[in-house]
Amino acid sequence: MNLSRYLSFTRDEWAPLRGKTPLTLNENDLQALRGLNERLDLDEVRDIYLPLSRLLNLYVAASQQLGVVTDTFLGNTAGHVPFIIGLAGSVAVGKSTTARVLQALLARWPDHPKVDLVTTDGFIFPNKVLIERDLMARKGFPESYDVKRLIEFMVAVKAGEPRVEAPLYSHVAYDILPGRVQAVNAPNILIVEGLNVLQTAAQVAGKPARSFVSDFFDFSVYIDADETDIETWYVERFLSLRTSVFRDPASYFHKYASLPDEAAVAEARRIWREINGLNLHENVLPTRERAQLILRKAPDHRIETVELRKI
Repeated sequence: MNLSRYLSFTRDEWAPLRGKTPLTLNENDLQALRGLNERLDLDEVRDIYLPLSRLLNLYVAASQQLGVVTDTFLGNTAGHVPFIIGLAGSVAVGKSTTARVLQALLARWPDHPKVDLVTTDGFIFPNKVLIERDLMARKGFPESYDVKRLIEFMVAVKAGEPRVEAPLYSHVAYDILPGRVQAVNAPNILIVEGLNVLQTAAQVAGKPARSFVSDFFDFSVYIDADETDIETWYVERFLSLRTSVFRDPASYFHKYASLPDEAAVAEARRIWREINGLNLHENVLPTRERAQLILRKAPDHRIETVELRKI
């Protein structure tokens, strides 16, 4: 008897589940969706993301029907409630690319054309607050997030508010942009992407939280890979940024732009070991089995297995 909570699929087993779902993206689209050093191609979209978009389309339809049933029972006029997808995983594992691909594919289904994407980076406390609390070295860890504000955002979205605002974060400034927001205007689907979105050990004002971000998810995805591969991808990304974004004098990491190769690799590995790898072990990886779907990557970034929770 197989007691696993998940149904496991190889790439070849998963791909046919796309059914007759058409491929609506082209190579030009992928150029805009592909993350730094990501090896995303049309085969990956066809084999992995089209079946997933079909599955999510079915989930959205079922959720909408359930909403109608509940409203009928209560005698209410049917209201608009966005379907929320949570997407979690380590730094450098490819969450942002996956989120953008799903957003693009899901928006091409006629019954849910408006798909918004929000990252939880905007809910990290501003650097000023992190410095005051001696948390700059813990940025991205659970205690660095304004959980209260994030939960309030999720409540408002799920309540069907016509406009909800999320703070904007700049990876160049490595900080919240004062006075800048992203407006979420009653989408059919909202994708929430972040390191710790599946975590349940959050605190609000020093007390255990009574609600968690994941309480508001209708579906959740975890991007998984061997840690050695993720660390390699992180170092590769660091080296690429050193010759691009880090060269901007406005970049928080401008000091790394002039590092020679050997020193840059050593610094990237130190940051991984002391911050990102530590956060992965303590907070991110323990949430993997809370996801409804796990996408596991091979060393070349391609998805090699898909696990769908059955219970």
